[in-house]
Amino acid sequence: MHLNLLVLKSARMERLVSFYKTLGIRFEHHQHQRGPFHYAAEVGDMVFEIYPLPENESVNTSIRLGFSIANLDTAINQLRNAGVKIAREPKQTEWGYIGIVEDPDGRKVELKQLT
Repeated sequence: MHLNLLVLKSARMERLVSFYKTLGIRFEHHQHQRGPFHYAAEVGDMVFEIYPLPENESVNTSIRLGFSIANLDTAINQLRNAGVKIAREPKQTEWGYIGIVEDPDGRKVELKQLT
C-alpha cells in the first residue's frame, strides 16, 4: 500500500500554491465537471491537490506534512525571504537533516534533505 492522494483545503489557495511551488511542486489549475476550481500536482506517485475551503469549515492545523527535497538550506532561505515562519531551523537528527516550516495556513511542514 502507498499514499496516492493528498487534498488540502484553504481559503488562501494562491498563497498555499506559491508556498509549495517554492519547494519545487508544480501545480496545474483543474476543474472536474461542475466542481470547484482547484490545483493539482504529481509528487512521486501521489496526487497533491489544493481545494477551496468551504465557508463553514476551518483549516485543520494539526495536520503535519513532510517532503524530502534536494537542497534544504536553499529552500529554507527562499522560504525565509518570502516571509514564511521557520518553526525549527535545519539540524541533523537521527532521521536526517531536517527543518520545519509553517505553510500559509499554519500547518507544520517537515523538510528533509535528500541523501
